[in-house]
Amino acid sequence: MASNDHPAAAYIRFYETLTPAGLDALSSVVHEEILFRDPFNEVRGLAAYRGILASMFDAAPDISFAVKHCAYDGDVCYLRWDSTATVKALGRDPWVVQGMSELTFADDGRILAHIDFWDAASQFYERVPIVGGLIRLIRRRVAAH
Repeated sequence: MASNDHPAAAYIRFYETLTPAGLDALSSVVHEEILFRDPFNEVRGLAAYRGILASMFDAAPDISFAVKHCAYDGDVCYLRWDSTATVKALGRDPWVVQGMSELTFADDGRILAHIDFWDAASQFYERVPIVGGLIRLIRRRVAAH
């Protein structure tokens, strides 16, 4: 993990303990001009990012994050993480996403950019009825034998 004196440590603590009520403290770790991008979204600004997180809790109220590894150099940090949730639209089974994030820090130590990288095809779309079967079929056809 990040040493406790690196700004990444505060953001990791924030994310690993994130709740809907904790969204009010977002500005303590995120810059007003944050860029957030993941496989589904790209937004700029604190209000828009807060909206993404609020929507996440609407879709998956029990979502949690666990940072497994952190590497940083200057104003850039890379996190490897697991997220676990029950997604209302996908049924009762827990949904686990393994991903990585690239964080960029502003001069004041808050997050200026948070870019998430994870495989939406295998970790999300394949679990969606009908679409999932089609994606699995395509994956089998293009896979090396």
